[in-house]
Amino acid sequence: MTNRLMTTIEAAKYLTLSKPTLERWRLTGEGPKFVKMGDAVRYRQEDLDAFISENIVKTTAEGMKN
Repeated sequence: MTNRLMTTIEAAKYLTLSKPTLERWRLTGEGPKFVKMGDAVRYRQEDLDAFISENIVKTTAEGMKN
């Protein structure tokens, strides 16, 4: 486990997502946990890894949210 902090752009690359997706998820609460320091937003690698693990599914039906 690491305490590395990543910018939104770095986190988006790590997750192979777009920066706007992470920005939208911050507003809706759908995405990974993040750290807010003043105006700066950072993501811990351990939280990104946890987010990936929490979203592993076996079927498309299992991955559908209500």
